[in-house]
Amino acid sequence: MSRHRTFKVDRDVAEYTGPYRPYDIVKEGILALIVIGLLTVGFAVVFGSPDEPARSLKNWATADPVDFIQNAATQLDGSSDVAAYGPPYNNSVGAVQQLGPWWKLPDILGVRIPIDTARDFVINPLRTQPGPRALTSALHAYTAASPAQQLAWSTAYSNAVSPPSGVPGVAFAQGKVVLLKGTSPAFGPVPMLMQYETQIARSGALDQALITSKGWYSTDYTKALLFLSNGNWFTGLAASQHLLGTQWGMMNETNSYPGQAWLWLYTMLYQVAPYNTHWSTNADVDVWFTMVLLTLLLALVPFIPGLRSIPRWTRLYRVIWRTHYRELEHR
Repeated sequence: MSRHRTFKVDRDVAEYTGPYRPYDIVKEGILALIVIGLLTVGFAVVFGSPDEPARSLKNWATADPVDFIQNAATQLDGSSDVAAYGPPYNNSVGAVQQLGPWWKLPDILGVRIPIDTARDFVINPLRTQPGPRALTSALHAYTAASPAQQLAWSTAYSNAVSPPSGVPGVAFAQGKVVLLKGTSPAFGPVPMLMQYETQIARSGALDQALITSKGWYSTDYTKALLFLSNGNWFTGLAASQHLLGTQWGMMNETNSYPGQAWLWLYTMLYQVAPYNTHWSTNADVDVWFTMVLLTLLLALVPFIPGLRSIPRWTRLYRVIWRTHYRELEHR
């Protein structure tokens, strides 16, 4: 004896009994492909590509050497954003994002890409250069000093080139790094290190020195990108191209070209409270978790009683298929 399941309006759909008409989906697909292809090629010819050339440390040190020097000084004394980022780069707690008051996501995997900014961004790249005796002597003096002495030298220099007044305390003239208030014994060998750091950056050698790879190809740009991301020059470049998070940059292309429109919801959350206020330090995690919940909600719509019946209650389908229902009414 067979048992029939009780029909439920909220769950089941009545069997379709209306008319049918032929539809060639293959022909429609081919026509759509041809039209889109012609439009793509046509727009590419007329408007060109919005892509910008890659930016490098060489570009930075050439275009704005003062900003580069100021940033390199913070890498040496450990006061840069990268040095205070926390996992996966170091054990600092300066920028660790967490979900709620307890769940610190970076702590789950810990430090996986250890970076010591002074060593990795300044000392080791300078060691790779066949520099003159002045550079060799400066490196030896700095590395032979105690950690406390290194910190004292680098901090004094960093404060000198980036004073609280905001007016740069350093200039770059005729290929030389010039401290506007002169040198000081409190800086130790740091001025010489910064001179050659700027020099190799402007030559392009620093970019290559920061690229690491465990294989045949040099594909790990982590260190170079982290160094580059700290500069005001790079941030200003992004702002001029409308790519900052506050400018809906996630869904923009360069030069105000339309970009990834499907990311509108993701990037919109960064613009509204509470994500852009007291949660702003955890915005990335909070936005990501919100999108996970919304995606799960969308995926589970067919299984949630009431919610899955909204289209039927609103009768929105009659608006979408209005031509069909208009024909039925005139029969």
